[in-house]
Amino acid sequence: MGGRSLWVMVMSLLMLTGCAGLPRPLERAPQTAITPLEAQNTSIARALAPLLQSRATGLSGIYPLVEADDAFAARMLMARHAERTLDVQYYIWRADMTGVMLLEALHEAADRGVRVRLLLDDNNSAGIEPFLLAMHAHVNIEVRVFNPFAIRRVRWLNFVTEFSRVNRRMHNKSFTVDGSATIIGGRNIGDKYFGASDDILFADLDVLTVGAVVPEVSRDFDAYWNSPAAYPLDQVLGRRHNGVSLVQLAEQAEHISRSPAAGEYLESLREADLLARLLMRDLEFEWAQVRMVSDAPDKVWQKHSENSLLVQQLQQIIGNPQQDVELISPYFVPTAAGVEAFAWLVRNGVEVRVLTNSLAATDVAFVHAGYARRRKALLEAGVELYELSHVRPKRTPGSRRKGRVLGSSGSSLHAKTFSVDGQYVFVGSFNFDPRSANLNTELGFVIDSPRLAMNIRSAFEDEIPEQAYRLSLDDRGRLRWTVRDEGRLQVYVHEPKSSLLRRASVRFLSWLPIEGLL
Repeated sequence: MGGRSLWVMVMSLLMLTGCAGLPRPLERAPQTAITPLEAQNTSIARALAPLLQSRATGLSGIYPLVEADDAFAARMLMARHAERTLDVQYYIWRADMTGVMLLEALHEAADRGVRVRLLLDDNNSAGIEPFLLAMHAHVNIEVRVFNPFAIRRVRWLNFVTEFSRVNRRMHNKSFTVDGSATIIGGRNIGDKYFGASDDILFADLDVLTVGAVVPEVSRDFDAYWNSPAAYPLDQVLGRRHNGVSLVQLAEQAEHISRSPAAGEYLESLREADLLARLLMRDLEFEWAQVRMVSDAPDKVWQKHSENSLLVQQLQQIIGNPQQDVELISPYFVPTAAGVEAFAWLVRNGVEVRVLTNSLAATDVAFVHAGYARRRKALLEAGVELYELSHVRPKRTPGSRRKGRVLGSSGSSLHAKTFSVDGQYVFVGSFNFDPRSANLNTELGFVIDSPRLAMNIRSAFEDEIPEQAYRLSLDDRGRLRWTVRDEGRLQVYVHEPKSSLLRRASVRFLSWLPIEGLL
């Protein structure tokens, strides 16, 4: 196609869609989450009551979900035990094996009379829209999409016509049952996040949480749910894509459950005793002060105040580190300002260690470019850098031991967590990059727990060196990657396990002025 023909085609598409725009937000009464008083007669609330009464006021119970199959089982079991409400908020929900099974779990809960509110960012909703419309038609289910695209069929055109708005997304992730227990962390919904994919398996981290902080998560969900940026699904789509019924959803979920691929996950449900142990008051929670940090929903429309930003809330809670920082971030783009901040910490005696993805392990190469251009400066400043290797660690009897941070297997890092001064731990959706700080909305917990902080510190001593490359500079200032391989040290002189073309592409991308978008 010639340049003139391509230009004519693009202009024709813009003319056809130029009048498209978001419908005016409907006037609607605010909806609110179930209150602790309303939830007190649910099974989960009754089971938790003696535990909460025996703890100091204001504490929350934290149970890390490190293993992918445990994280999947926890969500499925929470949906199956729900009696009053399910409030569910995600950036990505795939129409794959685990995604369909979890959708059907929400459907089954609604059939039991549970009120289901499902809030999804619109950036990744196209593949699951038929299922969502079918669920939205259920009397007990409402689906809303956040910051939706006005042009539905050729979505990339939205980035031409409304780049400033659609480039900002809702990245929050939470799964709350009966206003009494919630799961927050790094995982979206889909096979890659629950260990069911043949290509990428994300090493990730969520926390199952009960206690004082749960109502805060519910209030934050309400703020997003009632935001003008959250549109009821049928207001955006109408009925034109509705080709799937709830009966078909149930049939597909049943077909999936009979497949060999689903066997491991159904077995994990049978073996998982998280909810049974919770109901028997036998789940080993870490009890701590937990503070929720969250961006205001109007951040996507650039109508927020500085104090409503998650990064400002983190600064107010944690302050400046005094001893050490251990940071785990899959998409680590420190920028020049971040490099200087880390250098300042090191000059003031603070030990700084960072784990991110290697080029071979990352699923977003252009984000790696934003990190790669800052590696030498970070190392010269005294920051310890580690990059996760692409090889899945083999599961062994001890690989699922308590206290692990990365889980027993994973080919790509997706966990977002850090510890400060052996005291504070952050877990949530926030990546250490300009996109999380300035563009997307994020959600997380700051946990005051020396025990959990020690788990992260120990990971950098024992677990991470077995799964990651340690970066260094030789005497000529050239990068080197060192890894333990079956007891021996192996040194690479360029990005390990990556092709020349991939390395050259990242080098080219690192020269472009796109760092603020990463």
